[in-house]
Amino acid sequence: MIDVQRLTKTYGDLRAVDDLSFHVAPGEIVGLIGPNGAGKTTTLRCMVGIQAPSAGTITIGGHDIVASPVEAKRLLAFMADEPPLFDYLTVMEHLRLTARLYRVRDAEARARALLAELQLTGKEHALPAELSRGMKQKAAIACGLLHDPAALLFDEPLTGLDPLGIRHMKETIRARGRAGAAVIVSSHLLHLVEEICTRIVIIDRGAKVADATLDELRARPELAAAGSSLEQIFITATAGEA
Repeated sequence: MIDVQRLTKTYGDLRAVDDLSFHVAPGEIVGLIGPNGAGKTTTLRCMVGIQAPSAGTITIGGHDIVASPVEAKRLLAFMADEPPLFDYLTVMEHLRLTARLYRVRDAEARARALLAELQLTGKEHALPAELSRGMKQKAAIACGLLHDPAALLFDEPLTGLDPLGIRHMKETIRARGRAGAAVIVSSHLLHLVEEICTRIVIIDRGAKVADATLDELRARPELAAAGSSLEQIFITATAGEA
């Protein structure tokens, strides 16, 4: 469903993403992790068409994000780490606008179900300024999920959420994977990645240093001494020791 082949992104002499390849099949939840400045956000922005790759290809459901952007974007949703909400639209107005853009059938019923799932019932008529950071995050994610996309990209989805909200958000992400969506979760919260992701891609300085399940990473001889936790494996893999 999501296929990244030899993605490279440069800014002048800076190579932010360096010949990166990976794929995400339907039903997979892949964790995209790396140190600050590793190229995670640049990778996501290229994948959704916000930035153009300097080289390489990205396809969503067989549609090239550069050559066929409309077809590719119909299949995906990008939940950014900063909720992109309009100041003068209520939560429900955001959902209705999204429904019109994606021509969603049964939009009202879907919107109500998402509001309940994301604990936003009662906030339908609230403006963004009246919402907490966590509620803004959930409102943006509700908009992303409304058209039932086949490819989901989450960038720090737990930002601003309280413990109950975190529990519900993890289940929301798992449920989309069980339903057959191809999901990418980019986060510095390694316990989240370890708990919900079926595979992990680690990048450092723009290049891929690992792409495997957690059990496969634990079995790699160069990482075995790091211990069994993803945090320990991550530190070793990005320290130039793996």
